Amino acid sequence: MNSAEPVSDIAKEAARRRTFAVISHPDAGKSTLTEALALHAAAIEEAGAVHGKAGRKGVASDWMEMERSRGISITSSVLRFEFDGALLNLLDTPGHADFSEDTYRVLAAVDAAIMLLDSAKGLEAQTLKLFDVCRHRGVPVLTFVNKWDRPGREPLELLDEVEQRIGLKPAPLNWPVGVAGDFRGLIDRATGEFTRYTRTPGGATRAEHETVPADRAAAEEGAAWTTAVEELALLDEIGADLDMAAFHAGTCTPVLFGAALPNFGVRELLATVRDLAPPPAPRRDAEGGERAVTAPFAGQVFKVQAGMDRAHRDRLAFIRVCSGRFERGMSLTHGRTGRPLATKYAQTVFGRDRSTLDVAYPGDVIGLPNTVGLTVGDTLYVKTPVVFPPIPPFAPELFSVVRAKDNGRAKQFRRGIEQLDGEGVVQVLRSDVRGDQAPVLAAVGALQFEVVAHRMAEEFGAAVDLTRLDYTTARVTDEASIPKLTSRSGVEVFTRSLDGALIAVFTDKWRLNAIRREFPDVTLDAMLAAEEAN
Repeated sequence: MNSAEPVSDIAKEAARRRTFAVISHPDAGKSTLTEALALHAAAIEEAGAVHGKAGRKGVASDWMEMERSRGISITSSVLRFEFDGALLNLLDTPGHADFSEDTYRVLAAVDAAIMLLDSAKGLEAQTLKLFDVCRHRGVPVLTFVNKWDRPGREPLELLDEVEQRIGLKPAPLNWPVGVAGDFRGLIDRATGEFTRYTRTPGGATRAEHETVPADRAAAEEGAAWTTAVEELALLDEIGADLDMAAFHAGTCTPVLFGAALPNFGVRELLATVRDLAPPPAPRRDAEGGERAVTAPFAGQVFKVQAGMDRAHRDRLAFIRVCSGRFERGMSLTHGRTGRPLATKYAQTVFGRDRSTLDVAYPGDVIGLPNTVGLTVGDTLYVKTPVVFPPIPPFAPELFSVVRAKDNGRAKQFRRGIEQLDGEGVVQVLRSDVRGDQAPVLAAVGALQFEVVAHRMAEEFGAAVDLTRLDYTTARVTDEASIPKLTSRSGVEVFTRSLDGALIAVFTDKWRLNAIRREFPDVTLDAMLAAEEAN
């Protein structure tokens, strides 16, 4: 921390930060909402469409070629923008289940999350998994019911599903007039004001809106208004009001309605994030203590990404500032190795675009390019040493041998595999039996393998062949257990390249359990599984 920077100023800057993510099932509209939030904060001039239809550009947060062609989010990106006195850091995450491990890492770096629900589908499988991660990490959740401009379910039914299935008490802050698919506008529960929206061409710019007095709205909206008022009265009767302590404790969720594509209700959601989402708080360290936001600088790496700048092919480490003031050029200590780390080229990131970042405070995200040796979970600090708890990798369920199609590209092959391993795109497993020319890639979802094949060919000029193995289950083991494990069929032991951990893989859980019964003294420690992240 710069001695010229008063502690009170650091606390003040931290207090105006809001660092959050959007969690959802694929196709619930996460990338569209992300773009709409940036549009309303005036961070972009025109919102993009996920598929770039009808002449609209692609979304800023989806920059990888595969993302734009498939209409899904594969990578994590950071959108940073000012809004009405607050500085918002929106960490965009992959929505597809195959990339849930990357989303898990990002949720380790946020202070709040927006749970996005499709008005027709409600709570879906991937949303449930990601909510469980939020609950596990104590991340408060706001809920946005999206696509109210399309046919969907009754609002009271959706609220009941949230309460019954995940135990969150819903507290609507606004209420829709008109059923899903016949969206007339929103009533603010606190003020009783009615806001009517007008769609702009393609939803590419901020929707026009007007505030309408209740008596005029009643006359113009007729039965739809009457139904909404009756439903609001029912909410008052059952006490569906926001309890801030319960919200921060993760037992209550503020609920808002809208439609991200035409930008209906997005401004209200942005204001709610500003007003209700918690600012950065003291961060728990690996020893169980807490690092105050005003302590000397400390941060944690939650993502490493390459290929964002085609001109330079560099590698960017995303670091969440946990405490203190960061200044570009300061020398940091790498907690895992004790080595100094220069920060001359610190950057802030908006999708693919970057700009120089001179100063950052708790809640901000710093991009450090070409920082060799940094991996996900690493801690960086100045002055007072600290280590934050690691971000554990998920237990892989799919395994493939990867080989270069052209042996003359062996150097590019090795560099590419090492790069993707360091980013956490997949886990790379090696063994003396298979050799360095045929490492095994371990993944949570099959699309991870497609990303590897695509990036190896496009970024590193080393096209690869992937051969799927029959293994389905992985456990962490030790040296003493290897002879017994490898004496039986249906099991193989590898060294994980990134951290040197010994990983035993099995054809199925029956084989795992059989070996446990035969050799009760072998070490077979469970890894964090995607479905067990809660």
